Amino acid sequence: MDFTGLTVQVLKSLADIAGSWGLAIILLTVIVRVVMWPLGVSQQRSMRKMQQLSPKLKEIQNRYKNNPQMMQQKMAEFYKEHSFNPFGGCFPLLIQMPIFILLYTALMSSQFTQLAGDSSFLFIKRLDAPLKSHAGKPGDQVFGVSETDNFSVEKTAKVYLKNGKIEEVKISNPKDAVEVQGSLVPGEPVDFKMDLYDLDLSLQELDEEFEKAEITVINNSTKELEELTFEKKGAFLFAQAKTDRSETVFHPDVLVLILIFGATMFFAQKVMTMTGKTTVIDPQQKAMQESMAKIMPIMITGMFIFFPIPAGVLLYLIVSNVIQVIQSVSINKMLDREEDEAKKNKEQIIDVQAKEKELGGTEDSSNASEDSGNKKQKGSFSGQKNKKSKW
Repeated sequence: MDFTGLTVQVLKSLADIAGSWGLAIILLTVIVRVVMWPLGVSQQRSMRKMQQLSPKLKEIQNRYKNNPQMMQQKMAEFYKEHSFNPFGGCFPLLIQMPIFILLYTALMSSQFTQLAGDSSFLFIKRLDAPLKSHAGKPGDQVFGVSETDNFSVEKTAKVYLKNGKIEEVKISNPKDAVEVQGSLVPGEPVDFKMDLYDLDLSLQELDEEFEKAEITVINNSTKELEELTFEKKGAFLFAQAKTDRSETVFHPDVLVLILIFGATMFFAQKVMTMTGKTTVIDPQQKAMQESMAKIMPIMITGMFIFFPIPAGVLLYLIVSNVIQVIQSVSINKMLDREEDEAKKNKEQIIDVQAKEKELGGTEDSSNASEDSGNKKQKGSFSGQKNKKSKW
């Protein structure tokens, strides 16, 4: 199954509803975060419980630090006793990774470039543009290239036969179907070669009726698309295109997105690691959490400066971080209310038990006084009987 193509089609459907590809990405982010809301609640609960259990865990670690095997056993027993999974908070992150990868491959694909590569949104000029890209104007029959570029073709071709035209002819293995003849030199024409039998046609159509094919060739490095006419020579198809040296273009709008991503991730991490009102956390662990919350955004933001991330993916991550902040704040408030209610219920139980003990003590003292009174009455009666017996 072509998951990349499916993701592009989902985005196209959302763009038809929202009115733009940028809003489609935001709408997709909202849908993903809403669907994952229960997992977010579970993650927050897991983190809160980890904070509450950390002092006792540290005691176990200190007690059995010279016996690692016993330490692991005791920690496993402790987790089981408190019904806690230390990896429970990682599951939502694992779920989000395939979505991120799919969106990344979709926005970097030629399918998206063909449909909406030049789409803009707010201050973003191109949703498929990374921080640095190579210049190349699609549709002018001239490829902007460098010596190391490689090429592929679209999944279908437009084939001209002697008796007519076929619009959608499938191409087998489009990523490796085309190859460059000779060396690629910017400024000189480039020759492309394809196997005729990569086209999904009958042998008669290929051998007797085939005239030419119009195939979209993709520069995988620049994502530039050019539709070229391939002529048949024997069992192969050949086409030629002009080239020009591509220049590296810097996109300041993408740099702004990267910085906004770093800021939103910092706030998201800070809110997620906030402790509850009643939680007593180890100072060393608190310091470690705070340092991680600062270091992680800096590391990932720095990575995105050198790693080619499309503007549309950064838009997805920024909106996801904003929703994460809202979600974390609301879930933390919910967990605080639950802890307050649990505390009140515990206090009420303690008060009831104290009153029961107090009432029990009063009844015991009254019973004791009644018993002593009865004993006195019995003693007087026995005294009277003794006096009577004397007389």
